[in-house]
Amino acid sequence: MAKLYVVPTPIGNLDDITLRAVKVLSEVDFILAEDTRTSSVLLKHLGLEKKMYSHHKFNEHATVGMVASSIAEGRSAALISDAGTPGISDPGFLLVRKCLEEGIEVETLPGATAFVPALVQSGFPCDRFCFEGFLPQKKGRNKLLQSLVEETRTMIFYESPFRVVKTLEQFAELFGSDRQVSVSRELTKKFEQTVRGTVAEVAAYFREHTPKGEFVIVLGGLPKPARSQQEEEDNENE
Repeated sequence: MAKLYVVPTPIGNLDDITLRAVKVLSEVDFILAEDTRTSSVLLKHLGLEKKMYSHHKFNEHATVGMVASSIAEGRSAALISDAGTPGISDPGFLLVRKCLEEGIEVETLPGATAFVPALVQSGFPCDRFCFEGFLPQKKGRNKLLQSLVEETRTMIFYESPFRVVKTLEQFAELFGSDRQVSVSRELTKKFEQTVRGTVAEVAAYFREHTPKGEFVIVLGGLPKPARSQQEEEDNENE
């Protein structure tokens, strides 16, 4: 039965593609790619030749209907982004929703997502966290950050290299310069790097070392007040 496959692609190292993803990409009738030029490099690496169509944030509103109709007529499709899992700070949500509304089956493969390795190697609690993706560049930015001041969970942000220092400086103002942060860049690539420390320390590092590549910022949550010995004992007795 024709369906929409949501297929994660490597975030840097092309060898991170899964065997299942290769199988799906080789069997579908066509592929929807965020940038066909970028995706053609991956397909060439995999030795695959497949019809590709552009599906990005600038045309997705106009094309989701046509794509859903094509799948409903019996053609299977794979949705991929330039890197990572479609729908996570990338196009994908609108098409998935449209297919579900039309009764078209959607199957999502597990795979690469940049924030997962950044979170795990940050050293911060991973059991509960909130993913904020890219912050608004202007309107709504401060309001959103203000809403996170009391957040106790680990927080994850994507950021452009051109705004990394500015973002860390804003974090220092709102969350405190001594709040712990872990900044990862170029994950899975040759020059992968993670810088950890206080917000002030990491901001100072990137002022001296020009930020390059793709960044994931993992910010520690607001520390919970230390409980008294009596509170600990009461908790154990409950």
